[in-house]
Amino acid sequence: MRAEIVSIGTEIMFGEITDTNAAYIAAALPQFGIDLLWVTQVGDNPDRLREAFARAWERSDITFCTGGLGPTEDDITRETIAAMLGETIEVDPEQERVLRAGFVARGVQDMPARNIKQAALIPSARAIPNARGTAPGWWVERAMPSAPAGARIIVVMPGPPAEMHAMWDASVAPELERRADSVLVARTLKTSGVGESMIDEMLSPLLAGTNPSIGIYARADGVSARIAAKAATRDEAWALIRPVEAQARAILGPVIWGQDDDSLSAGVGRMLREQGLTLGTMESASGGAIASAITDVSGSSEYFKGALVTYATELKVAMGVPAEIAARGVISRECAEAMARAARERLGVDLALSVTGIAGSESVEDQPPGTMHLALWDGTEMTYLTFRYFQGREQAKRRIVQQALTMLRTYLMARAARG
Repeated sequence: MRAEIVSIGTEIMFGEITDTNAAYIAAALPQFGIDLLWVTQVGDNPDRLREAFARAWERSDITFCTGGLGPTEDDITRETIAAMLGETIEVDPEQERVLRAGFVARGVQDMPARNIKQAALIPSARAIPNARGTAPGWWVERAMPSAPAGARIIVVMPGPPAEMHAMWDASVAPELERRADSVLVARTLKTSGVGESMIDEMLSPLLAGTNPSIGIYARADGVSARIAAKAATRDEAWALIRPVEAQARAILGPVIWGQDDDSLSAGVGRMLREQGLTLGTMESASGGAIASAITDVSGSSEYFKGALVTYATELKVAMGVPAEIAARGVISRECAEAMARAARERLGVDLALSVTGIAGSESVEDQPPGTMHLALWDGTEMTYLTFRYFQGREQAKRRIVQQALTMLRTYLMARAARG
């Protein structure tokens, strides 16, 4: 089945927002045996929008559209599809009831008159429920014997990613799976501490297969090995993956820290919980990014007690870094280790992780941008790591988080091995 994505919004064209919806949909389509051939971005202009829909209707079996379902005058997706198909758009009484009930549930008794357009349908469309917003989606379908799939389909979803993702997961993906002739499933094994070429070499005995196939990818959280298989049913596809996954796990062993949607912070948190340890941080260059990543995990309060973000030198000293160490230079191993000791004492935790370095673009203390010093102190053993990486402040901070969590994971694995 040939697919197209149409992302709608003048804000996309102006670069005010990033079109993450298209990436989300594109990543999901292969599992349903759907081939994505085109991605179109178009602003809220009636003529250009109609042209985009007409082109998609002509060349694609199924079109996924996001945006333009709001209540304002420039939200014209419904009206444009209706005009393109030559159908009359009318308010559907049942959708109006659902819409008004949604406003009442949010504490708004009188729905604004402009929102009534969100209850409109055309004869070829059925509403897709929106659990996180006011605008239902549309599933537009017309039988067309000349089309390879026997029909043309337009799936219309809201622009806000939280609404679109929820609608996709609850309604669109299940419908696509029900219609699929074949499905593709994948298991992603996530690793850290080993480079992409080394993972490729380690898994080379398994790389010749085509179903399942294995792809090696460098990601922000390490190197991933993606094992994918295609079959008539999901169960049959998983049956193909399991033996290959077992072989891959046996080869990679402890460098695997998680799978699929696992985050490194969740994996580290799980190990902290299993070992009954508490953690705190003292952060300078990362500005609290390590603590933020750790607390993104539900239940992290069981093991993470807090963070000291000591960006200024005087605050490092106030929080326990000896003044003489700070005077010799805060971008140093000595300072990082002093920060870890101070954080463990101040926060009353089993483990304290610290980072000091240069996230900005200027050299400091004769050290280049991207220089980082990390330390981990458990009251007995000090672990230290330094690295240099700079592709801008944001990337530098991301790398700090990755390296800090990897260092913590390595420590916890060694601790568990010692018993």
